[in-house]
Amino acid sequence: MTTHTASSTSLPAADVVLIGGGIMSATLGSMLALLEPQWRILMLERAEDLAAESSDPWNNAGTGHSGFCELNYMPDPDDGSKAASIAEQFHLCRQWWAHLVRLGLLEPSEFIHPSTHMNLVFGAEDVAYLRARVTTLRTDPLFADMEYTEDPEVIAEWAPLTMDGRPNTGEPMAAARHPRGTDIDFGALTRALTSIIASAAGEVRTGHEVNGLNRTGTGWQITGASPAGRFRVRAKTVFVGAGGFALRLLQKAKVPEVRGYAVLPVGAAFYRCSTPAVVARHQAKVYGQADVGAPPMSVPHLDRRVVDGREHLLFGPYATFSTKLLEHGRLTDFFTTLRWDNLHVLAAAGVQNLDLVAFLVKELAAGPTRKFAQLRRYFPQARQNEWTLIPAGQRAQLVRPDPTRIGILQQGTELVVSADGSISGLLGASPGASTAVPIMLDLLKRAFPTQWHNAWKTVLSEAIPDRDRTDWDAEAVARTLADTAAPLGLDRVGG
Repeated sequence: MTTHTASSTSLPAADVVLIGGGIMSATLGSMLALLEPQWRILMLERAEDLAAESSDPWNNAGTGHSGFCELNYMPDPDDGSKAASIAEQFHLCRQWWAHLVRLGLLEPSEFIHPSTHMNLVFGAEDVAYLRARVTTLRTDPLFADMEYTEDPEVIAEWAPLTMDGRPNTGEPMAAARHPRGTDIDFGALTRALTSIIASAAGEVRTGHEVNGLNRTGTGWQITGASPAGRFRVRAKTVFVGAGGFALRLLQKAKVPEVRGYAVLPVGAAFYRCSTPAVVARHQAKVYGQADVGAPPMSVPHLDRRVVDGREHLLFGPYATFSTKLLEHGRLTDFFTTLRWDNLHVLAAAGVQNLDLVAFLVKELAAGPTRKFAQLRRYFPQARQNEWTLIPAGQRAQLVRPDPTRIGILQQGTELVVSADGSISGLLGASPGASTAVPIMLDLLKRAFPTQWHNAWKTVLSEAIPDRDRTDWDAEAVARTLADTAAPLGLDRVGG
């Protein structure tokens, strides 16, 4: 793949322009490149490298979100509907990736590895919650392999580091695990998918920041700046996958569907350990229970990561604060999204989430000693000299209008598509990357209805057999696991 860091004043017209070089644009672009290999697809990324923001492997936990261990997806332990929905969507991602592997377009060892997904909770209340959660989920074939224990010796077998040196205080504790979880390097996956775009009729240009979107008679004119100066390009269709900048660009394009929408900047940091002797003793992703008021992406977890072929441990996240909406953004970013139509929406959401405000203040006030004490809750014998606190990027938490509550914080992502389908964008955060494939299937159906009904849905149903499945019975789950495990190198169950 050739990426360009310079451009002429006027770029050749494109069928589709993808703004942003992350996992969302890459997923959409890979689909379009296979569906319409003659189309000119142009990806524009403001940074000098692809996957430089939320898709960067150190700006996320690399969890292939399947609902196995994410307790925030299931606040009511008797209602597993959201966890099941996430699991179903991740199966569609596996099917698309496996299809690309069979075509020789992806090398799975570069981006996906098996990793047991676990929970570890403390105290009678959270133990009772986890017990009820597992009981509920086990009735669903998507979670039939879940295991549960309150035995410290069994927990020590599952995740030795979590129990070594733990004092016997008599505090109740429990763990659950699912052996078929995954660890994903979304940065490596993004680059691999982007190469599919470039190998067809597409083009990738880094160092190109878009700052203008204007309608024309037949589509859009996109303008921006690169190291060579100003550039412009015309396109029939535009997708804004610019992470924290997506809302601002959709506002500039005067897309009425985002009227009243707002975002709040949320930053994060992780502790990272790369000491081989420590890393070798932990083979899972261990998720705990979030503090009251914590945002969805702040659930504490101790993760095994594989990045560029090397194993590490990651713990966090810890909340940070900046008015930037991208890690490599500007302090004025948040203020550029403020409009008269979203100020009251933001205010209403803030008043309804004072516990979140209190949590953030508490997190920001925490010093190194207190931060490391949180890690030792999950790894009692952790040594501070073996861990480094690293920044983990910025997220834009979506705030949307609500007819009864005026404004609400929305967990997850939201796809926005204009009435004529010519421009779309993705707003919000986790678990976006793990649901990129079904999100982009939805976009294709809504933004390209003619092509979808004429041919695309048939082609994609062959690549993603369960695209329209609503009944995930035991036979369907077993079949999709069998069909995708070997191509993706996941036939070895996680440790």
